[in-house]
Amino acid sequence: MAEPVFDPYALSPDAVQAPPPTLWLALRKIGPGLILAGSIVGTGELIATTSAGAKAGFALLWLVVLSCFIKVFVQIELGRYTVSSGQTTLRAFRSLPGPGAAFVWWWLVMMLVTQTQMGAMVGMVGQAFHMALPGVSPRLAGMLAGASPAAGEYLSKHPEMPWSVLTAVSTSALLATGSYRMVEWGTTALVVIFTFMTVVCVGLLPATDHPIAAADLASGFTFQLPTASLVIAFAMFGITGVGASELIAYPYWCIEKGYARSTGPRDESPAWVARGRGWMRVMFADAWVSMVVYMLATVAFFLLGAAVLHKNTPEGGLPGNVEGMMRVLSLMYVPVMGQRLATWFIVIGAFAVLYSTLFAATAGNCRTLTDFLHVNKFIRVDSHATRLRWIRGFCIVFPIADLVLHILIGNPPLMVTIGGSIQAVTLPMIATAAVFLRHRRTDTRITSGRIWDGMLWLSMLGMYLAAAALLYGIWLNLTAK
Repeated sequence: MAEPVFDPYALSPDAVQAPPPTLWLALRKIGPGLILAGSIVGTGELIATTSAGAKAGFALLWLVVLSCFIKVFVQIELGRYTVSSGQTTLRAFRSLPGPGAAFVWWWLVMMLVTQTQMGAMVGMVGQAFHMALPGVSPRLAGMLAGASPAAGEYLSKHPEMPWSVLTAVSTSALLATGSYRMVEWGTTALVVIFTFMTVVCVGLLPATDHPIAAADLASGFTFQLPTASLVIAFAMFGITGVGASELIAYPYWCIEKGYARSTGPRDESPAWVARGRGWMRVMFADAWVSMVVYMLATVAFFLLGAAVLHKNTPEGGLPGNVEGMMRVLSLMYVPVMGQRLATWFIVIGAFAVLYSTLFAATAGNCRTLTDFLHVNKFIRVDSHATRLRWIRGFCIVFPIADLVLHILIGNPPLMVTIGGSIQAVTLPMIATAAVFLRHRRTDTRITSGRIWDGMLWLSMLGMYLAAAALLYGIWLNLTAK
């Protein structure tokens, strides 16, 4: 594959472009937000959000909506700084006064811990495939048993494993040979599929004797916060909507899409201000359109958990694996579709949701890890070709490492909760950095005024409250034991 002839991370006066003059043309330039939507709607929705609905009923619906809405202000502010300066997120954080360098290292810890979520996704995609094609693994187990009884027995107990291996290897191959455009197009296709499937799932509930009454929806906005659900509620807050990993990754996608490069190096000219404001309007459209997409999918998954699992599973609990959960959900549609079609309906939706996150999040993590090594001078990145070699190398390693995590831990709900919890704790750090960059580093000629600043501060406050509530909930659980 030919290397690109330019470096999207380098600002050049020759690369500046006038921003699109109309909303329609601006919408044709969106893309980074759709990658984020693909990354966002994954295990958080299929496990954490559905489980929150299963445990608390409709009571936490307000928190689901808030978790999607409130983080967009921090997301856009980080993107604004990148357009204003051309700097990546980790380079910006590394330059912060005080604990800036320590924060960059904390990001590394968080990113490594959240690989448990990626490992859960590798296993859950495997479970989805096994559910759709249940005869494959038993045949393989029988073939292996003759040569290695232990391998045959292991495969009999873990029938998702062949599919999980295929998922990890194919993801490595796709990402290692791809580019930004391939990530954008592939993720967008998956986003369209999972958004359609989840909304249709909710639309079919009345036909499956699980209608959602207006009173149920109204009860979800009474701002209840059941103490028994604190940990899962705020783990959900950390993982749904734009999570910590996505907030860090978003400016990288904006750079590769060309927003900073098209704006050009900052100068004092009115032309630069006009370009900066114009490309910020494109970024606003990108961020808010993607927010609508992932909020629809997130709310849909929550409603499935609240309407079905809360009433029809023991103690409102969620089955301990994706196959069990999907079988419960598919039972709703058997009267309408029949057993086989209902199973395939749920499996296709789950695959689109899970694989989109594995695909997009891995691509983002590979970019940020490469930048981490460069910013901390562990490697030298003097050209985009060098950067791509590192990114593609990590694209090979990460999915295989995620597969190993799935083999070692093998508990998707636990793996998702661990990843969501550390992201929830990291969110206030990122929000604080965004507020500092807004008031101390971002060019004020392309900022958005006092109302926006007020929402940015409220976003930061919400993230602090969520992290505090999560830690309090964990402490309550530990002391109860």
